[in-house]
Amino acid sequence: MKQFSFLPSIFCSCLIALLLLAGCGNNLETINAITHNYSGPVMSAKNIEVVFSDSGKIQAKVYGILLNRYSTPEPYMEFPRGFKINIFDTALHTETTIMANYGKRKDYARIMEARGNVIVRNEAKQQQLNTEQLTWDENRRMIFTSEPVKITTLDKVVFGKGLRSNESFSDYTILHVYGQLMVKKDSI
Repeated sequence: MKQFSFLPSIFCSCLIALLLLAGCGNNLETINAITHNYSGPVMSAKNIEVVFSDSGKIQAKVYGILLNRYSTPEPYMEFPRGFKINIFDTALHTETTIMANYGKRKDYARIMEARGNVIVRNEAKQQQLNTEQLTWDENRRMIFTSEPVKITTLDKVVFGKGLRSNESFSDYTILHVYGQLMVKKDSI
């Protein structure tokens, strides 16, 4: 008789295990709803420096107070508190700087959008562009906007709407010029 004394306890243990396992099942629709409804960043970082390179050559460095990375079908990085980009020449000297209050970089397209108090400086020519919106196309190595622009050089200030330029802001075209002011060299 002692052989069968474990049978009720084994039977009860199996029954409890089956009941617990049946209660642990997950509905696939519930899991998908939980995981696919999240639209926030998958990563956030403060006080960052991101290096962009092509074929092992450093092209630019981006600095930001806050970086959010989103993993959507078209992933992107967002700089909700502003950013600064240093674009380098082949000798790694800062050729151009771009600053703005907000930025968004589309990873696959390699396009950076800047908004709010956008400032672009060509350090060698001492030229500065001010606008409210700018797009940097890394593949075409161009910057452009359709918004009003103000360009300040050593001897003049030019106002217009729309601009196309190489990324170093050394060769640019203002699409619609409003006016030009000549300034004294010491006034800047």
